[in-house]
Amino acid sequence: MTDLVVAVLLLAAVAGAAWLLRDLRTLPAAGPHRDRAASVSVVIPARDEEATLPGLLESLRALSVGVREVVVVDDASRDATAAVARASSATVLPAGDPPPGWTGKAWACHVGAEASSGDLLLFLDADTRLAPECLGGLLEVHEGYRGLVSVQPFHAVVRPYEQLSAYFNAVAVLASGVFGRRPAAHPMAFGPCLLTSRADYERAGGHAAVRSEILDDVRLAAAYRRADLPVRCLVGGEALRMRSYPGGLRQLADGWIKNFASGASAAAPAPTVGAVAWVGAHHAVAVGAALALAQTLSGQHVPMVHGHLALWVVAWLVVAWQLRSVLRSVGSFRWWTWLLFPVPLLAFDLIFARSLADTVVGRSVRWRGREVRLDHDGPVEDGA
Repeated sequence: MTDLVVAVLLLAAVAGAAWLLRDLRTLPAAGPHRDRAASVSVVIPARDEEATLPGLLESLRALSVGVREVVVVDDASRDATAAVARASSATVLPAGDPPPGWTGKAWACHVGAEASSGDLLLFLDADTRLAPECLGGLLEVHEGYRGLVSVQPFHAVVRPYEQLSAYFNAVAVLASGVFGRRPAAHPMAFGPCLLTSRADYERAGGHAAVRSEILDDVRLAAAYRRADLPVRCLVGGEALRMRSYPGGLRQLADGWIKNFASGASAAAPAPTVGAVAWVGAHHAVAVGAALALAQTLSGQHVPMVHGHLALWVVAWLVVAWQLRSVLRSVGSFRWWTWLLFPVPLLAFDLIFARSLADTVVGRSVRWRGREVRLDHDGPVEDGA
């Protein structure tokens, strides 16, 4: 009976995850859309992006259709970000110090949008890379849905420590709730790539409406929903990629610490429960398999062992294979990441615990040399 109960609970968690991703949409390859591309202003908020910015600017130059302008907003960078942008013929604007109540990124996006002239605004993070036909796909989706088009780029995973982002990527798409067949109850958006018309952007209040938010992308989606404007989310596939946190393990941890606990609080309840159950099933399989194996090898009873070793082996293969399917949709994760899933799962636990401690207890997080204090009236940034 114990084996049956364990099997049913694990299958329910796996089925729930599959349900949350049953309509996972990938950015399409599309025609040139030359007329509309000529009205696109690309806005890139950049702080200390000397290393990553050249790749994005090169990919923009290689687009099959040209954009109206590329505006790089230098958010008080301490490196050669501005010089790199000028060398690529981008328009460079100094963001200056954010006004009271503004986060640095929201202010940089606001400055870029105000200074640009296109009828369409494409906000890109500096670590994104566009395939030549990417803009055509973005314009095709926007033409069909209007409002805000948001894309989570395909995560290019290069060095071994970057594999530790596996569960963060998977949980982000699961808990977003935007890949079901029904409209999400809570609107969500992915910040690395946002396309909107200027008219819709202004109708929703623009970044001024989310000036104090750490998760400006999520709150911007909510602003569009309040303005009765649609939000359409996709994953990048071959068209749009990014490499997050190439600066080392500390940068990876700081980035996810900044985002994840706040993101969990902003997600809709039902997808959040499904994501938590899915992660819980992975914990159960990792612990259950380890205890059952210890009991089998020692020949002695081990407390808290439920189910036979064979059940846990099958469960291990099932959750690992589903994790493989999810990770293949969101990034270039290696085979051993999903097969040895307890390793990135432990990293997820440790970083998420630190994120909770910083955001809930310490009421501040650090990113890009700035401390963001989570005061009662909203986040306040201190410069480094």
